[in-house]
Amino acid sequence: MERLQKMIANSGICSRRKAEQLIKDGRVKVNGIVISELGVKVDGKDKIEVDDIAISNQGKVYYLLNKPRGVISSASDEKGRKTVVDLIQTEMRIYPIGRLDYDTTGVLLLTNDGEFANIIMHPQYQIDKVYIAKIRGIIKGDAINQLKKGVIIDNKKVRATRVKLKKIDMKTNTSIVEITIHEGHNHQVKKMFACVGFEVLKLKRERVGIFDLTGLRSGEYRKLTTKEVQIVYSNKKSNTKV
Repeated sequence: MERLQKMIANSGICSRRKAEQLIKDGRVKVNGIVISELGVKVDGKDKIEVDDIAISNQGKVYYLLNKPRGVISSASDEKGRKTVVDLIQTEMRIYPIGRLDYDTTGVLLLTNDGEFANIIMHPQYQIDKVYIAKIRGIIKGDAINQLKKGVIIDNKKVRATRVKLKKIDMKTNTSIVEITIHEGHNHQVKKMFACVGFEVLKLKRERVGIFDLTGLRSGEYRKLTTKEVQIVYSNKKSNTKV
């Protein structure tokens, strides 16, 4: 027996957190009965429906994509725009782990494994999300220190675990900065720089935990190895940084 939200997440429809919200919203049925409270347990014999569509338990798959600019980080888009799922050739129902903005490039993981996705996203597991940002203006030590100490975005305090100035260009009045965070709030890096007075002109995610862009050109992807998946799960057990 497994909790209903975990069974839904493992089907590839969404993350466990989203599955919990689907249940609360009354969008889930078990054997024809609407379930709106958390805590229900099910097994493989139960018929589970989300929005009146039966889910199926499929094998777990994991992909690493070098997300190009101009692609939506979603499983679908109501406006008909190309999504990151469109770039992956698979019959499985997968979704991106977190989001990168339309104009942001770089490392994006996709899966149908809700537990794996939660380990990657949840700040308690301290998984590095490393970005390279090109910003307008010449950033100095006080702004860098403020990013490390923390800034308030959307009524939440967030901070960079590391900030490294890579390059400044006095002629173009721009700076290249490497910034590492553990959270993944909406537009977080752009909003953090805005808090200290800088506009992000270009943004690329270079690394998520052990996953980087080695061997992948823009728009290319690969499957994760069994060892890589095991390393992520071992991080949950030890709750140490990956």
